[in-house]
Amino acid sequence: MAADEIVPDSKDWTWVVERPCPDCGFEAGAISGHALGAQILRAVEPWPDVLRRPEVRERKRPGVWSDLEYGAHVRDVCGVFEGRLQLMLQQNDPPFDNWDQDAAAVEGAYAEQSPLTVAAQIGPAADALATRFDTVPDDAWTRTGRRSNGSTFTVLTLGQYCLHDLIHHAYDVGAPLQS
Repeated sequence: MAADEIVPDSKDWTWVVERPCPDCGFEAGAISGHALGAQILRAVEPWPDVLRRPEVRERKRPGVWSDLEYGAHVRDVCGVFEGRLQLMLQQNDPPFDNWDQDAAAVEGAYAEQSPLTVAAQIGPAADALATRFDTVPDDAWTRTGRRSNGSTFTVLTLGQYCLHDLIHHAYDVGAPLQS
């Protein structure tokens, strides 16, 4: 592995909807569907400050993204999950396109992006996702969708899983949410 290479995260994180995350402490399964929109917006609040850090482009540990790369990932997570949610609301048990987050970081040149631009893009991306969750009809929370590895999500667990991702990445960059 080259010094600047990222170690791919090959773990299946779907368990986070069933039990608290031992790293960040977040209990995704405790969040109701109707709370997701507000919680998504809250989860991205630290990013403008994170992306103004002088060392935003530095990788603090070998094989791990910089704060900027995490920020670009958070922005893109919002878009990917909004698309998946929309698909679930329009189709019965749709399969999700594969999304390789590490390939997206390379192809999207996350490390070369403007931190201020990424900071300006996270809010609208999170707002679009939050709005989509805020408008889920009561009878749609149990609709399903599937990842290519066979993991099945309901609309609710998709939102919980996504919210954990957003919160966990704030934890990853040392910006956990304030109570």
